[in-house]
Amino acid sequence: MPLRLPPLSSLRFFEAAGRHQSFKLAAAELNVTPSAISHGIVGLEQALGVELFVREPRRLSLTPEGADYLPYVSEAFSLIAIGTQRLPNNRAHRTIAVSCAPTLASRWLLPRLQDFRNRWPDINVTVDTSHRQVGFPVDGFDFAIRMSRAPVAGAAWSRLFGEQLVPVCSPAYRNTLIDEKGNIDLRRATLIHVNAASEDWQAWLDRVGMNEIDPSGGLRFDVIQLAFEAAVMGLGVALGRRPLVDRELGTQALVAISPEVIVAETAYWLVSSEGVDHRPDLVDFKQWLLSEAVTLEGGRTAVGAASGNVVG
Repeated sequence: MPLRLPPLSSLRFFEAAGRHQSFKLAAAELNVTPSAISHGIVGLEQALGVELFVREPRRLSLTPEGADYLPYVSEAFSLIAIGTQRLPNNRAHRTIAVSCAPTLASRWLLPRLQDFRNRWPDINVTVDTSHRQVGFPVDGFDFAIRMSRAPVAGAAWSRLFGEQLVPVCSPAYRNTLIDEKGNIDLRRATLIHVNAASEDWQAWLDRVGMNEIDPSGGLRFDVIQLAFEAAVMGLGVALGRRPLVDRELGTQALVAISPEVIVAETAYWLVSSEGVDHRPDLVDFKQWLLSEAVTLEGGRTAVGAASGNVVG
């Protein structure tokens, strides 16, 4: 007698909503409306005879029954995705899907993709820069590049490279910070922050011992790209993150204003989905990306900082 299964579309809605704890985020991921997610899950709950979510005005959470059910559903979709990827004639074998933060994608990954295309012209690459949690392999991604202090247990993580943090600003703005003794007075500066950064001005000031500067004020942006652009426009001093800021340092659109360069505690990691080793195209991409990271780490040069001392 065949097993009776709930509607697969409703299960997909449940898996995404349970993972995100949000109907809205699940809808965005699956390219449907939040109403469709809600109605699908209501139908699933009626079919199962249990409530899967606790619905509150500003909060969605799994019921105990939903929390118990979610791992089974996620595992089932994962097995289907893995089995599909391993089919010998699966057309998806020639497309590589990568999840990556937008600034890293535009400033580090994108400039290198032409080299990959030259070597493997028949392999297509899809880059997704949306800010969302990636579920392997249900979401269809082969790789994700993430910031972390250490690899996460149970996942295939390979370190790419770390960041070097140094204050940067436009040459014209730098001149406004020079005091009567010829030193750069960081207390005069408007600090430019990145809200999403795990290490920002507070981390740099603590490491270099400038505890008298209050980093709470200034301008704030949600992405690194905007912080760099604001610094180029002369709006203040941003915390430059090498290698992401290397382009502006090379053209002198931004200059380093301190000899104090710290190595970030976090690093970029390449996270691989299960089954990568079974696909030659994914193996080639992973090895290529790791070799690019090794080249970067080995070829770094010192940051040219402004002459004179920095006071705070």
